[in-house]
Amino acid sequence: MQTFLHVGCVPKRRESTTRGFATPGWRELRLDIDPAAASDIVGSMTDMAEVADASVEALFSSHNLEHLFAHEVPVALAEFRRVLRPGGLAVITCPDLQSVCELVAQDKLTDSAYVSPAGPIAPLDILYGHRGEVARGKTYMAHKCGFTERVLVGTLQAAGFELVVPLRRGAPYFDLWAVAGVPPLRAERLVEMAREHLPGAR
Repeated sequence: MQTFLHVGCVPKRRESTTRGFATPGWRELRLDIDPAAASDIVGSMTDMAEVADASVEALFSSHNLEHLFAHEVPVALAEFRRVLRPGGLAVITCPDLQSVCELVAQDKLTDSAYVSPAGPIAPLDILYGHRGEVARGKTYMAHKCGFTERVLVGTLQAAGFELVVPLRRGAPYFDLWAVAGVPPLRAERLVEMAREHLPGAR
């Protein structure tokens, strides 16, 4: 049984992460900053001291990095890399500012870009954080930085994830995905893993 660390797990469970992690061969270890998330570990992705060095085979982070200030992102990625075993991988997804800004350039800042379980989502929400959540006092849900595909790949590589397979999806998703490997993981194996974890990959 392999273990993946689910960073910022609320409200998702293992079954709604990736096709690969939803299989019986993976055990989910949940970490979230919100005590109400019913996670295994309450903590910040910039300080995951309760997770031992090289203790998990993989990590899943969905829409978390944009909640950090830009200078905190390398700190979080260093933590991601620290807890991964040699040959491990991180699967990361976050908003794609390039496609979102195309809507902003069309003067659609507050128009609905797509409808989520929480209701209509506008480019303003994608850029700066869901306004409803922030208004309810969850200020940690605000967005403080962002990425294009090139910037996300470069940031991951600078953090020691030498091999990265990215995916950029436009409307109606407006998101970026990356499968990033830790040495000695080989490129051929990372591509195989990307097919298991990237949405729509074959």
